[in-house]
Order: sequence, then C-alpha cells, then structure tokens
Amino acid sequence: MTMFSVVVTALDAQGYLRECLESALNGAAADTEVEVVVVDNASTDASRAIIDEYAERDERVRAVCLPRRLPAGAARVAGAQQVSGDYVLFLEGHDSLMPDALVALARRADETGRPDVIVFDHVRSTWSDSAIGSGDGRLFIAPGSEVFTIETQQKTLNLTPTLANRVLRADFYAAHQELFGQDEYTEVLPAIGSLLAAERIAITDAVLVRRNAREVPLGEEGHFNLFPQYEALWKLLGSGPAMAEAARIVFSGMVRRYLKVLTLPGASDRHQAKFFHCASAHFLRYKPADYQRPANLNGVRHAMLERDSYSGYRALQLANRKRRSVRTLAAKARKKAAEVAKEGAYREQLRHPIEEDLAVFSAYWDRGVTCNPGAISAKLAELAPQIRQVWVVRRDDVPLVPAGLDYVVPGSHRYWSVLARAKYLVNNVNFPDSVIKRPGQIHVQTHHGTPLKRMGTDQIPYRATSRGVDYEALLERCARWDYSVSANRHSTETWSRAYPVPFASLDYGYPRNDLYYTATAEDVLGIRERLGIAPGKKALLYAPTHRDYEAAWTPRLDLERLAKTLGDDFVLLVRGHYFYDRGLSPLQELHRRELIIDVSGYDSVEELCLASDALITDYSSVMFDYANLDRPIVVFADDWVTYSVTRGVYFDLTEQAPGAVALSQADIERFFLDGGWRDAAAAAKRAEFRRRFCEFDDGNAAERVARHVFLGQEAVPPVIPLDQRVPAPTPEAAAAPYRPHR
Repeated sequence: MTMFSVVVTALDAQGYLRECLESALNGAAADTEVEVVVVDNASTDASRAIIDEYAERDERVRAVCLPRRLPAGAARVAGAQQVSGDYVLFLEGHDSLMPDALVALARRADETGRPDVIVFDHVRSTWSDSAIGSGDGRLFIAPGSEVFTIETQQKTLNLTPTLANRVLRADFYAAHQELFGQDEYTEVLPAIGSLLAAERIAITDAVLVRRNAREVPLGEEGHFNLFPQYEALWKLLGSGPAMAEAARIVFSGMVRRYLKVLTLPGASDRHQAKFFHCASAHFLRYKPADYQRPANLNGVRHAMLERDSYSGYRALQLANRKRRSVRTLAAKARKKAAEVAKEGAYREQLRHPIEEDLAVFSAYWDRGVTCNPGAISAKLAELAPQIRQVWVVRRDDVPLVPAGLDYVVPGSHRYWSVLARAKYLVNNVNFPDSVIKRPGQIHVQTHHGTPLKRMGTDQIPYRATSRGVDYEALLERCARWDYSVSANRHSTETWSRAYPVPFASLDYGYPRNDLYYTATAEDVLGIRERLGIAPGKKALLYAPTHRDYEAAWTPRLDLERLAKTLGDDFVLLVRGHYFYDRGLSPLQELHRRELIIDVSGYDSVEELCLASDALITDYSSVMFDYANLDRPIVVFADDWVTYSVTRGVYFDLTEQAPGAVALSQADIERFFLDGGWRDAAAAAKRAEFRRRFCEFDDGNAAERVARHVFLGQEAVPPVIPLDQRVPAPTPEAAAAPYRPHR
C-alpha cells in the first residue's frame, strides 16, 4: 500500500482551498492512503479558518500555521517536516488534483519499482478557460514507459518547472533537501534540480493536476532569488559533452525567465538596472560554447544582455511600449469616441484634487437610497457627519430620496464632478465602465445578496445566461474594488473565486440586515399598520426572484387560489422582482380585489420582512437575509432542475433549505394548512441555515464598515455570537399585551 503526503501551501487561497483539500482527501482508494499537511502562510483572508475546519473534522489533515509569511519554498519545507508518507506531493492552495490522481500515481509507482520522481501532466485554469494545456504533451512521448535518468532523456528538462507536476519519494526528498526551500519567485531549483539529482525517473502523460495558481506580488528584491537558484543548478549540472543538450535547455530557460522579470510592471528603474546587470553576468558566465543567438526580436534582447547594455535594452523596451500604447489608444479611441464626447466634463474633473471628505453612494443601478449602501450611509451620517454624502439617483426615483439628502442625476455635469473628485465610492453593483479609479480613491463593493446562483466568472460555463457577457470588461470594473463586504464565509470564498481580482474582504455582515436586530416591537407594528395588515392576521411575504430564461415575470403561484385556500387567517404580501417594471398588472388587479397586498413598489424590503410572519420565496437572496429574523421560510422550488441547470448554483437548495421545500402549489397550501411551515423539522433546517449564512450579521455591520473604511479604525466591534443575538420581535410577540424588555 502506498501512502501519499500531500503538502498544501495556502496564501490567501480562500476561494479555491476547499476544492483543493477535497480533491486530495477524496483521491485515495483501497490500495492508497493519504495525509494532507496544510500550511497557512500567514494568509490575510479566511484560509486559516478553512484549514482549521478541515483539521478539526478529518484526522488525515494537519494544520501548520506560520506566524509570518515565508518564501514559497520555506513554507513548503515547514509542511514537509510533518510528513510520514512514501511519496510527497506539493500543491498550492489554488490547485486541485484530478479524480483518482493518487490512484494513478500509486499504480505508476508500483509499475516502475518506486522511482525517485514521477512526473505527470497538468492543465492550467483561468477565469476564461478551465483547461489550458501545459504545452508539455510532446515531452511525455520519448521517455516511454520505463524509468530513466536525465542523461538519457535530456529534453525532459523542458517540462514546466514546478513541483506540482511530480511526486517525490520521501527518502529521495530527505536526501536532497538542499534543493528545496530556497525558491521564491519560481521553482526552477527544486523542479529542475530534482530531475538532475534523481537516479530513477518515471513519467506519465496523464493530466493529474489543475493549476489555478496566480502570481503572488513580490517585493522588488524577491525576483533576485532566481540568481542563487540558477547558480545551484549549474553546480548540479556540471559541464562536459555528455550533458551539452541539458546545458542548452537550462541556459535558454534561464535567459527567458530573466527577460520575463524585466517586463514585470511596477519595478523602479534602479531595480531593473540592478537585475539586468546580474542577469548579464549570468549570461556570460553560463553561455554554452555552441550558443546561437535567436534570429528574431528576442535575439536583440539576448544581445543586449550579452553586452550588458541596459541603456540599449531600456530604449528598445520603451520603443516597443510606445508602439503598443499607440495601437491600444487608437483602438480605445475608436470604440469610445461617443463616450468621450459625452463625458468630456468627467475628463476635465479628473484634473482636480480628490476631495477627502466626499463620499458617493449608489444602489441597484441608481434606483434609490436603499440596501447595504443605504445602511452604511445612515450610520456614516451618525458617526462621521463631516463626510459629505452624495447619492446617485435616476431622475424617475428622485421622489424617493429622503429630505435633506444630497443627490445627483446620472449623466449630469455634477454627476461626473463628484465621481471624479470623491474619496469614497460605495455601490452594491459596479459603477459604469467609464469611471476611472484614481490613485487615492477608495471603492467599496457591498454586493446585494448571498450567492446561491453562480456569479462572475463562475457563470461562464452556463451559456444560456452568460452568452454575450464581456467578462474582461466585468473584471476591469471589479478591479476597482478596494473592499468587498461579506455576510458569511460562503460569500467571502465565492467572491474571491468568482471575481479573481485583488480586494480586501470585510467580513462584517450585511449592513442592510442590521435592522433585523435593532427594530423594536413598535417598529414592527408601525410597518404593519402602514401596509394595512389587520391585527391578528398571519402575513406571508411572497418574494420570488427573476429567471434569466424568462423575458417577463408571471407569478408561478396561482395567488388568487392561494389566498382563497388559506382564508381569512392569512394575508399575502407579494413583491415582484425589481428587474421588472413596478406596478405589475397581474398583481394590481389582485390588490384591487383585496386578495393580496401588492408591495412591489414598497421601497424597503427589510421593512416588509419585519412585517411578515413567514417568507415564501424560490431562489431569491432575500431568504439569506430573512433567516436573521429566525422566522419560518418556505422554499417554492417547482422549477429547481431547470433553474440550477441553466443558471448554475453553488449548492442544492432543496437539500440545504432554510425550511420546508414545496415542489408544487399543493405543497404550499398543505404546509400552511397543516402547520408544516413552522414545525420542528422546518425549525431545525432553519437553525442550520442561520448558522451557515447569518455568520457575521448581528446588527453592527454598518458601524464596522463605517469605522474601518471611513474612519480608518482597525479595532471595530466584534461579531456577536449567533446564540447571543436577539432578533427583532415577531409580529405576534410585538402585539402581545405584556412584553419583556429586550
């Protein structure tokens, strides 16, 4: 039996880490065993919490938590010190093993007599393509099925230099520890060095790993780690005609990587010059006797290195950059000529200084003062009245703006002025493409729901709903985010993966949900009175979401039949989705006949939730918010199969629902007539749902965001544990003649 030790190094990998760990733990079979050592390399996201969760529930997982960030190689060594298996496999937290990968590796190890190294193929994954070939395919043909040494198969050194495409026999790893732990920018020493040092190498063309790794930003000096790696490699390689081809391969890869570093953005000219001179020294020291310069433009770069001519290289680089810039600007100018003409005022305003006390808010594509931005705005006015707030509101929605609150209409001259000058920009969707993120501006993305349906780049495989979406433009908009507000770890991990751009997650809760903990009995009764809900009636809020595959909304429930079946004890509050026009004709007629109360035009969803005794919904994110109230929820999932297949979902709602699940109208009616909507089984489901999805919501989310973002305070009120939170009273409790003080 073969035991594999999988060492996973995680640095801010929350969006992929669960998939990585699951792939390793589920990859063993009857004739294989696995242990997983996970190294948290001082992550700043939720990676540590995920690692602790897995270590607590699975004895095969061991956690190693580093107090400060180490170079990638040193972090791997910290994990490898804990292993006890026959073979060691190194992954990054963004990688994942293919199904049965460990089974295939165990079989290959047995077939080849337990070699020192087994190399395999891999694919890369980006937001736009989940299966980009490694380019190594042809290299797996020549070695055949037998074991070999690098002297007999020198072209194998062209394989992608990473430790994630090989397993190492544990005693081989232990005997050559000088090859491991010294790398940071890239893994050339451990990857190429392990092939040079191995006496028995086996290979398989099976694709066993998917690589989702992203480049980790390094300080300017981090890239200099390449030089000692290559110096160690050249000592290991030696000299002589027997390894002439190997020398050419290593040299070519070395120069290619040095030139790549010189193209990376952000480095100072001083840093580039220093790196260039070191690269030139290596070029001259290790140049093979039969070296031939490439004939293309790359050959010019080689010549600059060979002559140590940084000034010449810099001139060439600037000339190429200028040509690319001219072409890019010309293309953008043609594409956005109309926009530039219309938004000339914005371009002019960008020349003015940023106003440090100005904050711009918007919600739901400028539909009004609402949702998470609205809650943050209200708390900010209380905590920091010196910050001037301006809301972006469509002309038709101006009547909804509270008295005394400053606003601008999209497209107006002042609209472009405040967008250009504001220090803070807060939205629950993205600002328009034309908005430019200026140095010093802070963008806060609050989102407007917990994701059940696939979002962002996770939606790409679902062609029915992602066709026509410009994902590059989407990611350009998302790249403006400084902060992303989250209500639970599920959302935090999902946003990290669905929007693969750098931002900091504020795991503070949804500000719009604060009301569910701060509202009083008088608030609840006052809202019900405004809505016309008679005392003693059970108010059921029906709030369905939209379907991407439907052009218009038609209620999936026969609301007239439901109202008549439930009788006078119940009243239906029906809210159509905001994507459709307010004043939906089917609802207006039922409202006129007093069969339902049409609340589609009621501005605050949170107040509707407070007024209701239970929620009926399908796949709307309102269920995640409503769960904070700890009141019954019934999920109407009559088209779940169609919805989940066409839109894509993150989990099976029918299996992990916050209450009873109805697949037909008859189910809905039965639940409310026989009590199934609020029985013990429904309550148990709701409790588990609240534990998972109401994790950070406790009534203080807006304050945490306001203090952190606008006041610069790191020490914000801690999240109150779920079992210590007191939601707003139910309508029944609020109406009781004698109520204990909350």
